[in-house]
Amino acid sequence: MSILLVTSSPRGNASHSTRIATELAEKLLAADPSAKLVVRDLVADPLPHIDPDYSTGIYMPVEARTQRQAEVVGVSDAVVDELFAADTIILATGFINFGISSTLKSWVDHVSRSGKTFAYGENGPKGLVTGKKVYIVLASGGIYSEGAAVQMDHAIPYLRSVLGFIGITDVEVIRIEGVGMGPDAVTAALAKASAKVDALVTSTVSKQAAAAA
Repeated sequence: MSILLVTSSPRGNASHSTRIATELAEKLLAADPSAKLVVRDLVADPLPHIDPDYSTGIYMPVEARTQRQAEVVGVSDAVVDELFAADTIILATGFINFGISSTLKSWVDHVSRSGKTFAYGENGPKGLVTGKKVYIVLASGGIYSEGAAVQMDHAIPYLRSVLGFIGITDVEVIRIEGVGMGPDAVTAALAKASAKVDALVTSTVSKQAAAAA
């Protein structure tokens, strides 16, 4: 099994989403010692926002690209290759202005490639990235999974939509909610998220054992 961990919080070591996502990755690795982990830290190594060189270069023959076009398309190719190589993808983000971080949005822009991760046919678009499991780890200051603020959550619906568009529909969400409501709320949110990590890892191990039997 290959695990791709994508972190995007600007809060560094104080990031709750990075902490829980890393915990999940480590426990999945512990459950399968043969598994490999690839980490893409979008804060330490941010992807370039798409620009004219990218938007024209991706549709040009390799030999016709300028040096700049080759560079930016090469970055995108590497990110797409990482996605295809992974069996499990963990996406970690803070809830920023009711959506995902801009660094994670750039990752989405680079992996959403016509002819590579999706294609248009007679019956409309078809996702080409199949057989993947995705875990979304989202940290938020308030509560957005229930109550009046549900309609303000543009992070999870967006990620589910764009992942589904490229062919990934097996998605689990781990929320770390209410971290802006004081120290006790932070402790409770982290404990709840960690418990869900344990439950998901246990479920994964059980399914793998059943499949191998």
